[in-house]
Amino acid sequence: MTLSHVNPAQLHNSPAFSQGVIADAGRPLYVGGQNGTDATGTITGGIAEQTAQAFRNVLAVLEAAGAGPEHVAKLNIYVRVDADLGAGFAASRDSWGDQPTAITVLRVAGLARPDALVEIDAIAVLP
Repeated sequence: MTLSHVNPAQLHNSPAFSQGVIADAGRPLYVGGQNGTDATGTITGGIAEQTAQAFRNVLAVLEAAGAGPEHVAKLNIYVRVDADLGAGFAASRDSWGDQPTAITVLRVAGLARPDALVEIDAIAVLP
């Protein structure tokens, strides 16, 4: 399985994300929305801590399925409108690393858990 990143010359080229991703084969894995919940179901900390934990949760699902961040074609990140987006992005870079997936980031009024500041889902292609 190979992911090919599509970044047309006429569009902005970002080191953080790809404009498109082609998955040539494999089985899809849809990672449900992960927020900053630890193994006990507790959400603590601000946006940076919650973002780091949400990415650790995504990585745990990927690992359980035999995949890693390099197999992710698309991320959707939902950030509560009152959260510091810059702090969330900084934490995502530290937690996720240099994996330029296709990405959508949305500001939302709230999430299912009132104490959650961020939620992340992913689409991966299993090797």
